[in-house]
Amino acid sequence: MHLFDESTLRKLEQLTLVAERVRVGAMKGDRRSSKRGTSIEFADYRNYVQGDDLRRLDWNVYARLERPFIKLLEEEEDLAVHLLVDASASMNWPGEESNQSPVVSMQSANKLAYALRLAGALGHIALTAGDLLTVTLLHSDGDQRWGPFRGAQNSLRLLRFLESDTAAGITDLNVSLRDYALRGRRPGLLFVLSDLLSPNGYQEGLNALQARGYEVGLLHLLSPDEMEPPLGGDLKLVDVETGADAEITLDPTTLALYRERLGGWLAEIGSYCAGRHVHYIPVVTAVPWEKLVMQTLRVKGVLK
Repeated sequence: MHLFDESTLRKLEQLTLVAERVRVGAMKGDRRSSKRGTSIEFADYRNYVQGDDLRRLDWNVYARLERPFIKLLEEEEDLAVHLLVDASASMNWPGEESNQSPVVSMQSANKLAYALRLAGALGHIALTAGDLLTVTLLHSDGDQRWGPFRGAQNSLRLLRFLESDTAAGITDLNVSLRDYALRGRRPGLLFVLSDLLSPNGYQEGLNALQARGYEVGLLHLLSPDEMEPPLGGDLKLVDVETGADAEITLDPTTLALYRERLGGWLAEIGSYCAGRHVHYIPVVTAVPWEKLVMQTLRVKGVLK
């Protein structure tokens, strides 16, 4: 099943990602510099990346070095876009069959399916705008990376990559985000898509990304029944990542305490992100993803 139909892709192509703080690089893209003047003079070289316009290759340099280089012009700018998707077992909620990709059905508001669809939408927007896109699925047994690529011709490959993913294991967000920050790729606008149900937290990882120069957005995904548990009575809860279990009685008092602690946790995340200039966007997966992209993210200023 494809993530999007053609009419949806056309709508997404009308949007552009917006970076407020990160430095936009001098590379080929649909954006234009805010610098005064209209210079199109030669500025520098960079390595060829799949999807680049072959007309920009410097064939003289290629003939000498046997390596492809792209000529950069002063007025043209693009953005490096990074999408990091938490693919831990807690994201597979409500659960799917273990041998199925969570993308096969969106009716259950599966968190990973929702996150993958968002990543596909944001990725298609970036590719269409000529931005340099990297997408990484964070897994406990090793991350899966797609890119960096640019150009709308790579969208189908991106969507196929996302459609093949499944959730499993425990993702330590602090470790994964710190590792990503240390890999030395070109910093840019970076979105983390996660439920933040990571045993060791997330703040150190976000700090490391910002220290490296990334402008960070946090799309915090929770399902409706995590916001408002539909169950009651005597229950045995099992952690889908660790297998640990606990027996509880879910009565009105317990539910009230749960809501209080959940509210406190969300407020803490919001306060942390506001203090660090992180774009914090809490998402309940009952909200149609189209509304989130076409309305919420535009109001938040990360899309236009």
